[in-house]
Amino acid sequence: MAVRVVIADDSFLVREALSEVLSSAAEVDVVAVAEDVPSLVAAVERENPDVVLTDIQMPPFDGAGGIRFAADLRSISPETGVVILSQYAEADFALELFETGSARRAYLLKERVGNRAELVAAITAVAGGGSVVDPKIVDTLIAAQSRGEGSALADLTPREREVLAEVAKGKSNLAIAGSLFLTKRAVEKHINAIFLKLNLRGSDDVSSRVTATLIFLAEERPVPHPPVG
Repeated sequence: MAVRVVIADDSFLVREALSEVLSSAAEVDVVAVAEDVPSLVAAVERENPDVVLTDIQMPPFDGAGGIRFAADLRSISPETGVVILSQYAEADFALELFETGSARRAYLLKERVGNRAELVAAITAVAGGGSVVDPKIVDTLIAAQSRGEGSALADLTPREREVLAEVAKGKSNLAIAGSLFLTKRAVEKHINAIFLKLNLRGSDDVSSRVTATLIFLAEERPVPHPPVG
C-alpha cells in the first residue's frame, strides 16, 4: 500500500510543488496539506498518516517549529514518521531532531525536493521505522572531525570511513553492501571494526547506529546555530 503523507509548509507555492512532485509517485499518497502547526496537528488527528513531510520552520512557533512538532508527535502519534526539510546544512538541527529518538525520523536539505527518487526513498524509509540524514550533513561532519587534532577518525581506513558515512546516512548493512559493492559479511566486519575504534556501542538497529554515529561526529565541534525565522 502507498505511504499516506501529510505535507506541511507555510508557503503555498512550496506545498503545491511538493504535492506535484509526489503526486506521480505510486509509493506515496498525499492525504492532506497544512500551512501551520495547528492545521498540521488537526490533519494528523484526522488522517492518521504514516509520514509527515514538513518544513523546519512552522508557524506560529519561532525557530525550528517543525522539529518541535516532531518531538511532540512522539507522544501524540508515535507510529507517525517525520521528514524534516531544511535549508540549513547544520548537524545541530539534525541532532535536535534525533534527541527524542531517531526511529521514523529524517532530516533532508530542501535541495533534495527536486529529486523525487531521493524524497520518496526517505519517506518510505521513515514509514518503515528507519532514519535518514542528508548526505551533505554527514560529509561535512566527517570532514570536520577528520581535521581535528587527535581525531579517532584518523585510525579508520579509507574503506571504513566510506562505511561510516553510509551508516550515518541511515543505511542498513545490506544497503551499504550494495552501495559500496561489498558483501554483507564484509560490511559487518567493517562496522564492528569502526565501532570498536570509535568506542561506540554496537547495535543492529539502524536508528541507534545513526544516533550514535552522529553524536560522535558532532561532539566537541562548536557550531553556532544559524538564525531561523
